[in-house]
Amino acid sequence: MAEVIVIGAGPAGASAALFLAKAGKETLVLDSNASMTKRAWIRNHYGAKDVSGPDLLKTGREQAETLGAKFIEEKVTVVDTNGGKKVTVKTESGRSYEASHIILATGAITELASAIGLELRDGREPRIKTVIATDGNGRTSKPRIWAAGTVAGVSVHTIITAGDGAKVAIELISELNGERYVDHDVLK
Repeated sequence: MAEVIVIGAGPAGASAALFLAKAGKETLVLDSNASMTKRAWIRNHYGAKDVSGPDLLKTGREQAETLGAKFIEEKVTVVDTNGGKKVTVKTESGRSYEASHIILATGAITELASAIGLELRDGREPRIKTVIATDGNGRTSKPRIWAAGTVAGVSVHTIITAGDGAKVAIELISELNGERYVDHDVLK
């Protein structure tokens, strides 16, 4: 059983996985390989020169894997909160995975959130009609289920969704640790 399952490996999901794994949390990322970032050409990402979406996704995944996150290409079809004690995730292939918490980072797609019964609200971005309602730190209307990135109502820009994934991971790590978690490395 993983501590956290991240559903989606776009900028929000991979960034959340990176922070979770670096904090020593057993992290599994399930991704359907449908990220809208795969079609992007990015010229406004702080700290990176022009980069293709596929290259950004590849680098983010490599960073998270280096820190211990495990990635599996699977489409999640069912999420069961088991009365709030743990979360079971089932995939299109019939596999099941369990975790203490999940983070939904499914980009513009809210079908899974709707099927779980999460509270939804109107989106603000063009072409993003519906998003998951959160408390501003990523908590949704169901215990143990968090949301990050565009699906949680932040801008579709990769730098913003990546930052939101990191923020939600920090909030979740803080909750798991019982104290505020801060991740700062220093030059040696």
